[in-house]
Amino acid sequence: MNRTYTDDTDHDYGPSRTQQRRDALAVLALAAQLVELPASKLAKLDLPEDVRREIDQTRRITAHIAHKRQLAFLAKMMRRHEDSVFDGVRAALGENRERQRQETAAMHRLEAMRDRLIADDDIALGELIAQHPGVDRQHLRSLIRQARSERDANKSPRAYREIFQLLKDLSASDSEPDGAS
Repeated sequence: MNRTYTDDTDHDYGPSRTQQRRDALAVLALAAQLVELPASKLAKLDLPEDVRREIDQTRRITAHIAHKRQLAFLAKMMRRHEDSVFDGVRAALGENRERQRQETAAMHRLEAMRDRLIADDDIALGELIAQHPGVDRQHLRSLIRQARSERDANKSPRAYREIFQLLKDLSASDSEPDGAS
């Protein structure tokens, strides 16, 4: 009877080759993120000194293939450290990415509201006034008219930007805790 390596149930064979490859690619992606981070944000992260030096070295290289090879070396160096060393870094980068996604979504909502105000100010303006009763209605209506005339005359969209800024300020005042005003 032939025995295969899977017959021994007590032996731990470790992660599969596919899992090892996934892990290596995840470390490579983390290394690429670290290299692309601004120096001010990178300084706030708790990284081993050798990894920090290698990140600086990788940033200096501009040739595409050489940069790619150096990035692979950085990832290899990072794999020599325990995974727990980079848990805080992953958490900080993940939190940062989620916050950026939320801010982008909020900006898109404000842009959509501005476009609705300019397209059909009666309905959208009513909704905005219901949400923010203290808004200067006359000034807002004036900005909407001005934005329409600028758009029709193909002028610089100054009022268009002012409406966005006003909506952004209103949104910021909503997100402030009570008593912070």
